[in-house]
Amino acid sequence: MTPKTILFNKFTLILLLVAIGAGGYYWWSKSQKQVELNRYRTVVLETGDVTQTVSANGTLNPVVLVSVGTQVSGTVKKLYADFNDKVQKGQVLMELDPPLFNAQVQQSAANVRNAQASLDLAQANEARMKNLLQQEYISRQEYDQSQQALKSARAQLDLARAQSQKDLTNLGYTVIRAPVSGVVVSRSVDVGQTVAASFQTPELFKIAQDLSRMQIDTSFAEADIGKIKVGQSARFTVDAFSGRPFSGVVKQVRLNPTNVQNVITYDVVVAVDNPELILLPGMTAYVSIVVAEKSDALLVPNAALRFHPKDIAQKNGSKHKKKEGEGQGQGGTVYVLMGGQPRQVRINTGITDNKMTVVLTGEIKAGDKVIVEDTSDNGVAASAPGTPGNMRLRMF
Repeated sequence: MTPKTILFNKFTLILLLVAIGAGGYYWWSKSQKQVELNRYRTVVLETGDVTQTVSANGTLNPVVLVSVGTQVSGTVKKLYADFNDKVQKGQVLMELDPPLFNAQVQQSAANVRNAQASLDLAQANEARMKNLLQQEYISRQEYDQSQQALKSARAQLDLARAQSQKDLTNLGYTVIRAPVSGVVVSRSVDVGQTVAASFQTPELFKIAQDLSRMQIDTSFAEADIGKIKVGQSARFTVDAFSGRPFSGVVKQVRLNPTNVQNVITYDVVVAVDNPELILLPGMTAYVSIVVAEKSDALLVPNAALRFHPKDIAQKNGSKHKKKEGEGQGQGGTVYVLMGGQPRQVRINTGITDNKMTVVLTGEIKAGDKVIVEDTSDNGVAASAPGTPGNMRLRMF
């Protein structure tokens, strides 16, 4: 091989190596640009509707729940109503054993007859004493005494009659009747059981007046109570019908606060229609009350409001974590992807549903791409689709 041939071969090899290096560098720079473009995960801004709610748990109860008690003591003789029975106002629910009350009524009736006889005698004596006084056979004092005896006899008769009426009333109380029409939801006594009427009337039955109309008794924190007004719509679910939404209306915001370990809550009553009678007393309801709504508004994901570029934060030396814009008229910052680089945009935010927030003002519009995540924050650089994460040159 001649020296010229050797020199030519070396020159050709050098050119080949340079070409391979240039091609590798070109491929590497192109893949790095693709990686930089895929570094950020973005969301395209759109317009839509958003509803802001406040939530709490509550309990379903009948609007009117009447506790039926007894005003007299005795032993349960008969029961005429049981759980889930529909009853009408005045219908007999149960009877107490009445012999003692019957005996008392008879005794009172005898006392009335005795008082009536005493009155008759007093009237006759008064008439005779009046005749004798006119003939001056007795003194005026003796006549006055006969009048006093007559008045006392009348008073004793009135007293006996009142006692008789009381005993008759107590006898009537041995028959327990429904005070309202409704459904029996609770029965606390059985036949043969003794009930004692004292300062606190014992509870025998509970009657729900109308289960087609119910209410939810719930408590909301003081931070939310200012947003709740009578007439606002409410949505709720119950465990018995998972996935099925129900609706109601705020009926009352009670002024009496409840303080539990320095946490202040207020009772809120939500009116609920129950035409199918599937909602039962005592069910736990998960309530959300609609406090604000916005239609056809520019919406930004809350994740975009939380996002802050890592390299910018390190450059500024700031460890401050940016807050979400969740309140009416609050300020926030988002980063719009332009030319592969994030651009900071200040916005004024409105209501939120904890996923999306309304944009009130700011230099962004529908169709802009806002950054919600920097994939390099996870410690793994993004790669261009179909390319390896690390490219190696191979010499031939």
